[in-house]
Amino acid sequence: MAAAESDREVPSALCTEFLNFSAKDTASKWLQVTDLYKEVYQHLARYVPKIYCLGPNLNPQSEDLLAQLLLQAPLEWYLCGEDPSTGLAKLEQNNQPSQLCGHVFRVGEPTYSCRECAADPTCVLCMQCFLGSVHKEHRYRMTTSGGGGFCDCGDTEAWKKGPYCQKHEPNISDSCQEDPLAHLSTDMIARCYNVFAIVLKYAVDMLTWDKEDELPPGLEPPDRGDTYYCMLFNDEVHTYEQVIYTLQKAVNCTQKEAVSFATTVDRDGRKSVRFGDFAFCEQAKSVIVRNTSRQSKPLRVQVMHSSVVAHQCFALKALHWLGHVIGYSDALRRILCQVGLERGPEGENSSLVDTLMLCDSKMWKGARNVYHQLFMSSLLMDLKYKKLFAIQFAKNYERLQSDYVKDDHDREFSVTDLSVQMFTVPSLARMLITEENLMTTIIRTFVDHLRHRDLQGRFQFERYTAQQAFKFRRVQSLIGDLKYVLISRPTEWSDQLREKFLEGLDTFLELFKCMQGMDPVVRQVGQHIEMEPEWEAAFTLQMKLTHIISMMQEWCATDERVLIEAYKKCLTALTHCHSGFTDGEQPITLSMCGHSVDTIRYCVSQEKVSIHLPVSRLLAGLHVLLSKMEVAYRFPEQLPLSELSPPMLIEHPLRCLVLCAQVHAGMWRRNGFSLVNQIYYYHNVKCRVEMFDKDLIMLQAGASMMDPNHFLMIVLSRFELYHIFSSADCRKSYNRENTNKDVVQQNNTLIEEMLHLIMMVVGERFEAGVGQVEGCDEIKREIIHQLCIRPMAHSELVKALPENENKETGMERVIDCVASFKKPGVTGRGLYELRPECAKQFNLYFHHYSRADQSKAEEAQRKLKRQNGEDMALPPPMLPPFSPLFASLVNILQCDVLLGMLGAVLQWAVEPSGGHWSESMLQRVLHLIGMGLLEEQQQLKNSSEDHDVSFNFTLKISRPGEAPSNTASVLALLENLQNAPHLEVHKDMIRWILKMVASIKTMRELTATTYTVTASGSHGQEEMVCDKDKAERKRKAEMARLRREKIMAQMSEMQRHFINENKELFKQSLEELYASASTSTSLEHSPTSSDAALVCVGPRRSRPREKRQVVTCILCQEEQEIRADSKAMVLAAFVQRSTVMSKNRKRPPHDPEHYDPLFMHPDLSFGTHTGSCGHIMHSHCWQRYFEAVQAKEQRRQQRLRVHTSYDVGNGEFLCPLCECLSNTVIPLLPGTKGSNSCEQPGLGQWLKISGQQIKAMHSAHRKLQPVGVDAVEETEEQCPAPENFRIDYTPMSPYSSTIKEMLTTFGTATYKVGLKVHPNEQDPRVPIMCWGSCAYTIQSIERLLVDEEKPLFGSLPCRQDDCLSSLARFGSACWTAASQPSVQGHYIRLVAALIPDPQVETSPCILDIDMLHLLVSVVLSYGSVHSQDSSGLSVDAVQLHFFHLITVAHMVQMLLTSGPEEVTMEQESGGAEREEEEDICALYNTLRTHLGSSLPEVASGWHLWRCVKTGILPYLRGAALFFHHLNGVPTPPELHAICPGQWEVLCGYLSLPSNLLQLYHSQKELLEPLLYGWCSHPGVRQTLQGGGVLVSFPRESNSLIDLPDDYSALINQASSFTCPKSGGDKSRAPTLCLVCGSMLCSQSYCCQTELDGEDVGACTAHTFACGAGVGIFLRVRESQVLFLSGKTKGCFYAPPYLDDYGETDQGLRRGNPLHLCRQRYRKIQKLWRQHSVTEEIGHAQEANQTLVGIDWQHL
Repeated sequence: MAAAESDREVPSALCTEFLNFSAKDTASKWLQVTDLYKEVYQHLARYVPKIYCLGPNLNPQSEDLLAQLLLQAPLEWYLCGEDPSTGLAKLEQNNQPSQLCGHVFRVGEPTYSCRECAADPTCVLCMQCFLGSVHKEHRYRMTTSGGGGFCDCGDTEAWKKGPYCQKHEPNISDSCQEDPLAHLSTDMIARCYNVFAIVLKYAVDMLTWDKEDELPPGLEPPDRGDTYYCMLFNDEVHTYEQVIYTLQKAVNCTQKEAVSFATTVDRDGRKSVRFGDFAFCEQAKSVIVRNTSRQSKPLRVQVMHSSVVAHQCFALKALHWLGHVIGYSDALRRILCQVGLERGPEGENSSLVDTLMLCDSKMWKGARNVYHQLFMSSLLMDLKYKKLFAIQFAKNYERLQSDYVKDDHDREFSVTDLSVQMFTVPSLARMLITEENLMTTIIRTFVDHLRHRDLQGRFQFERYTAQQAFKFRRVQSLIGDLKYVLISRPTEWSDQLREKFLEGLDTFLELFKCMQGMDPVVRQVGQHIEMEPEWEAAFTLQMKLTHIISMMQEWCATDERVLIEAYKKCLTALTHCHSGFTDGEQPITLSMCGHSVDTIRYCVSQEKVSIHLPVSRLLAGLHVLLSKMEVAYRFPEQLPLSELSPPMLIEHPLRCLVLCAQVHAGMWRRNGFSLVNQIYYYHNVKCRVEMFDKDLIMLQAGASMMDPNHFLMIVLSRFELYHIFSSADCRKSYNRENTNKDVVQQNNTLIEEMLHLIMMVVGERFEAGVGQVEGCDEIKREIIHQLCIRPMAHSELVKALPENENKETGMERVIDCVASFKKPGVTGRGLYELRPECAKQFNLYFHHYSRADQSKAEEAQRKLKRQNGEDMALPPPMLPPFSPLFASLVNILQCDVLLGMLGAVLQWAVEPSGGHWSESMLQRVLHLIGMGLLEEQQQLKNSSEDHDVSFNFTLKISRPGEAPSNTASVLALLENLQNAPHLEVHKDMIRWILKMVASIKTMRELTATTYTVTASGSHGQEEMVCDKDKAERKRKAEMARLRREKIMAQMSEMQRHFINENKELFKQSLEELYASASTSTSLEHSPTSSDAALVCVGPRRSRPREKRQVVTCILCQEEQEIRADSKAMVLAAFVQRSTVMSKNRKRPPHDPEHYDPLFMHPDLSFGTHTGSCGHIMHSHCWQRYFEAVQAKEQRRQQRLRVHTSYDVGNGEFLCPLCECLSNTVIPLLPGTKGSNSCEQPGLGQWLKISGQQIKAMHSAHRKLQPVGVDAVEETEEQCPAPENFRIDYTPMSPYSSTIKEMLTTFGTATYKVGLKVHPNEQDPRVPIMCWGSCAYTIQSIERLLVDEEKPLFGSLPCRQDDCLSSLARFGSACWTAASQPSVQGHYIRLVAALIPDPQVETSPCILDIDMLHLLVSVVLSYGSVHSQDSSGLSVDAVQLHFFHLITVAHMVQMLLTSGPEEVTMEQESGGAEREEEEDICALYNTLRTHLGSSLPEVASGWHLWRCVKTGILPYLRGAALFFHHLNGVPTPPELHAICPGQWEVLCGYLSLPSNLLQLYHSQKELLEPLLYGWCSHPGVRQTLQGGGVLVSFPRESNSLIDLPDDYSALINQASSFTCPKSGGDKSRAPTLCLVCGSMLCSQSYCCQTELDGEDVGACTAHTFACGAGVGIFLRVRESQVLFLSGKTKGCFYAPPYLDDYGETDQGLRRGNPLHLCRQRYRKIQKLWRQHSVTEEIGHAQEANQTLVGIDWQHL
């Protein structure tokens, strides 16, 4: 207690001191002193501990206020030399505003980057600048910020064009950049300098102070108490749960307090968890350390003296203050920068800024954030000092990064994260490379951190511990920095830049040497590998470096001297790597087809082989650049091309490709998944550019410098196929004697892969430099081949194309010339389809196809050709010519070794024996022959007359073998194969080849004789052959069509005969078919007699056709007639609370135990909706099914503790047929019989009878009640019951026992769900809830039909029809299952609302009753009274009287609530409605006489009649639905369509006059007293004068909220939304309720509330307040819609926002601008209005089991 008391006394002592304090005097005193530094420190030492940290509960408001008065004010006075409010205003006035925007992004704020103009993807604009810039018309990318960066508007280096928005556009006048200090007096400058120096020094000292119990010299407090804080610090190791649990144990707090502590620690980086003397705090510290040190390092806790904490708090405040003050003037900013970067006494790296940077990892999160913000608003906003700061940053780079790697906070809280602000500025980056050698520093720092090497010095990630893996992840940020430095290529080079870049390249090559050959693999033979080796680290490294490698090459490409030097360095590095790679390789000589070559013996399947060869691949890239930049032709003397050894160049890439082939052939199966994954990534789009593609280029480069025969022999040898093709008789099938099936299979696959490799080496010419192509040709080709597989969405295409360092694929430039876009419908997404003219560029052996892609593409293309009636061959496409450096590659096609191989395969195919060849091998051979022929044709076309074409493929393939063996020529073999029966599939291709050969021969003959004929001749011949083919095919198709038509005609003739012969049979079956159709439909269309108008209520109501209703049970398939005395049939149903039609969401929820639901308020604030899927079962079948579900659920709960999509405990189950969520069943009941009685009493007589009956029931009910103490009531005269009203008669229930049971089941379920109470079948409210549900469901269906503009009848799906009729009939029968007196009691109270009854005390006023609910309840409860009435009074007559009465009441209700008239043009209607207008004026004036001034005067009857007519329509339509389903009367055909004249037909069907006022005027004298009674109710006047909720009619349908068209408006709205609970903190997952528009802070501890004893998140809590347990939300940061139902169910749904390509972007990953798609939003709205959200969730959870595991209640 002592602490608290002293707490209370402190302020009064302080107050006097504070009141006497004057900031002005203090400042003037400071102006006189000599040692200002000491003076200010003394002031701080005295006051800071008195203001901050005085007790356990901090009070930030008063602390800030006092700090402002006592600490900041004197500083500001001193600074300005006058009153700060005027002084700072003057500074602001003289300030030239900066052209840099410098807006610092909040978490989750939208940022925009222009994909056309930004220098790199890190250049972003804030929303305000973006909207005022030129870029909003360009292709832009929108993302949400992680917080921390700033807007680059006004930075000319960040944008290629349009650097300024309208707001930051520079004026012409201030183009001369003057020194900002020129405006200030020298005196002022000196004062600023002094203040800034002292304050900044103080802040730096305090924030980097590491002693817990003492203060820096000069700050010791005058009096020191024993008050300490136990301070808990944040780390990234422990989870929220661990911290919360530990705190509860250590400081005895509640769960809620612990959560708040943990949230603050996570946000600010530290929080005091206990205040008191030293021992008290030390004890808490030891508990925390002990509890958290088991799994990992313990949480960091310090016991700190309160004065130290106080000074640290003020130090943060001081930094904030500095940031605030420099905002007034650029001059002050400049002075602060100067102070910060001024060298201290220790010399190098001793300025205040350096001190802060180097202590970064020792500070807590909050302190780091504050000083980073200050750096950004000062150093980075001043261009001069940004440069100086960048130099300091680069000098300290190595130390900062080492600190960061050891630190455990995320990158965004580290000072190293500022690198992006400096390194991405091209001029700064170049300067840092040349002056500070930044490139080398970054790479060297990176290599230093990866210390694990093997004996050859290569990286080894083999036994990686968790600690090292963590470090490796952090080191990767260095690669990001390197990427920033290289992202913009230099346009001109200085010698110094060349020198430093090449020095950086040297270090880079050192890194590559450590990677060359890392993670080698050896083939496992015999047994499977035991432990999967670590492969991911190496690939992570490769992926991270991919863009760096590409950028290095791009830098080299901008300068010839750099390129030549880089090429030499790379070659030296490669030679160095090779010299280390001698794996005991012996030289051998290979000879074949008369050629021989020396090489080494090496088997991929036996030796070590590695997939990582970055040095070779970099060389390949540079080699292509030599060709592309034409350096190879212009300075050949400077290049070491003659010293190259091509076999050395191709060796390792070839091994790598052979490894892939062998893995395909299944030879490495025992090496496990790690190898499969490596091969996958090697080909994957993320890595292939710098892996697979470059290996291929290296083979091309090597092969172009070798004899093609030698190249192919080396390839054969590496593929381990040399022995097959080199034997003299290889054409005899090679392995008759070798029958091991596996080996044969492997060799076949290897031959296929090798042929594919040869195709790629000759055919891949789309890399600029290898072939004569442009950059965009390559992308076009990629897109064409992707779209040949199937039409694709934009996002799929983007994923399939490699991205450059700017995350661009270049696709948008070319997509329109190769594909056309097809827009999406309400579901699905937009697709690109290939333009037909591009299909001829299809290459079946495209090198980036996976095997699956290849087979899909082949199938798709063949199908397309079949549809177009074309030749089925898929020949190779035309190829662009090679660049000169690679030109010799085409000779591979005509070299002897290849022809020998082709001949061998064809020979095997001619004599197929033992399956030692495969069809795909033959297909590849045919493809290669096709490539040769096309090449020759191209060369002939392009050759000019003077030089002969050296490429003569046709000659080579038609020449037979040499003398001894005399093998057949390739051509001869092809002609043989043309007729082979087993090669049907390849016929088309062989035919195409032979045609080509013929056309080339004619071309050669023509060129030999004369040059005048152009090349088109060859075409002519080919076309002739083609035309013949086409004509033949057309003839066949025509024949087939005629044959088909003939057969069809015969069939239809036979059908006709059959029907005529069996007419009777058909007639019968059709009649039965109609009879057995669902009751609802047969009633709709069969009026009893054509001339009588249909009427659904009253004594004149039309009789339904008497007929049996037979239904089939979906579980046992038995048929059953629906009768009152037979087995019960039930309909699966789902009852749910609903607020879909609510006009008042503010109404507080009722207390379920005491709430009386008899009258529904017209604001429909919540109702109970019943829906059904329409499937029917026997009640006993359903019970058996439900018991089985329950049993299964119990068993499952013991095994797995997860939710299912339905909650059995709440009686939920899935419909056995359609798996629709249900929670009860409605019994099906037979329709009521109408009574054909004689005269029925008129209104007056009936009112009298009714009054007597009610009095009789009153007295009967009193007798039932236990006798009270005062028996006064006996004196009342016992009213005699009217004759034939047997008050004591208890009627028998007409229903069978199973139906009774089901009546109770459904009634109880509706009661339980609607009121949220435990089931209790005796509760008198059960029938009320059922009637209410019936009325509410009818109202919601009526609204739906209006909203969808559908007719009232005939447009409902039969499941809703069946549901409505079951509900209405159930309602009229449910009294039989309840106690009769209680139902009669409800009836009495209902009637009392219409006909005032003195014995009923509290009747609601007429404005507080929803009339349709009243109508349904009165009509359905009347059954309980009628059962005791034997007077022959028909139910129909009573229904009609009630209906008329309630209709009049509803009209009165509307007149009372009709607003003042608006004068419109169509006022004067003709005489048609004159009568109605006069009548309504009369009625209105009557009401005014009763109510006087509460009602305004209305002159125009037209306005009143229009109000009533439109207002009453929904009620009449609802009544028509109700009576139609209750009485089963067919509906008039006019109501099955939307056409004029509906009003009259509807009134007729409901037996109302079309002038509704006749109801009142015809019975005026009877109704007048009722009218008076209604108006004199005190509630009416009160409501009209604004005392209650006034609902105007017709009630508008509720819609979901309006969403903005542009999604970024939503993101912006969400980013300014702060969490309502945690003091201005930004919400992490802002979520918008689409029903009411509230923004919520979802998925966070801070906003959890308790609901029924369970912690739930903000969204779940909101669903119960706003949607009765059902919610529709938009998660703004994720761009996804969230459906919630109850606490345990939810699902995600596609958002209604689409990008221009018709795709949603859930998670905002792609960043394309999103716009609202109205149809999709309407679809979500329709789901909501139909009450189908819960059903949608059920289906989603059934389809996707992962949704079930999510804790929806925490969202």
